[in-house]
Amino acid sequence: MRSPAPSAASSKGAASAAMAGALRKTTGLVGLAVAENPHERLRILYTKILGVLENIPKDAAYRKYTEQIVNERFDLVKKESDVQKLQDKLNCGQIEEVIVQAENELSLARKMIQWKPWEPLVEEPPSNQWRWPI
Repeated sequence: MRSPAPSAASSKGAASAAMAGALRKTTGLVGLAVAENPHERLRILYTKILGVLENIPKDAAYRKYTEQIVNERFDLVKKESDVQKLQDKLNCGQIEEVIVQAENELSLARKMIQWKPWEPLVEEPPSNQWRWPI
């Protein structure tokens, strides 16, 4: 007696399960390698960013909005273990691109501490600085 042929739905499910465990070999983006441990890398970066932001006054706009975004993304990283689902929820490109964004944000946060944009201007701007056309 012959066993029944698998349905299209069950074979599709098996293929999806097999693909979920497979790692990508390339991002398809020149110069951007596949991240081996994206969750760990993002945890480290987001923790560092939040630590740097603590050195910026709480009422500074950059700190408020950056903390909000980083905390939202950090929560997703903690909750979602599947890389593909995490990419979909973050909606910021491939996970490797999200890592690059986090690295850039960490660099910017450190520069913001040096620049201190929350402090008053050293001198008053010219009265017609933003007037157009001149």
